[in-house]
Amino acid sequence: MNGDQAMRAYAAGLPAPEFPDPAWVTPKPLSESTVAIVTSAALHTPDDDAFTNADTSYRVIDRARRDLVMGHWSPNFDHTGIVLDLNVVYPIDRLEELAERGVIGAVAPRHLSFAGNQPDDVATIRLDSGPRAAAALKADGVDVVLLTPV
Repeated sequence: MNGDQAMRAYAAGLPAPEFPDPAWVTPKPLSESTVAIVTSAALHTPDDDAFTNADTSYRVIDRARRDLVMGHWSPNFDHTGIVLDLNVVYPIDRLEELAERGVIGAVAPRHLSFAGNQPDDVATIRLDSGPRAAAALKADGVDVVLLTPV
């Protein structure tokens, strides 16, 4: 069994949270929406603290920053694509192009990054850092989030 198969087998046995009444809203048209990126690639700026093992916090990425460091350390992940083009996990340049063409209303001023390789407890993200991240995006006027899971 290779690493990918082992990870899938492990994840298949994990309990999934159930949400009896999921929140849902009808968003405004994309051409009027402010879009932010939330990635699990453990991206951070050189000025930020690096993500640590089982780090459930997030890092805020300013829209203009492109000097990002990827802190994702999973042995099951090939970094080649990100080294060649950061837009693989953080498609900020594509969002800028969509905004220029009027496909989306605006690119959010800030974006968020979590460390996606969480071994055990994602409850802290779901109950603490996740809601804080959502509040930060809401304060920035974000209407739509583009999730880039890694």
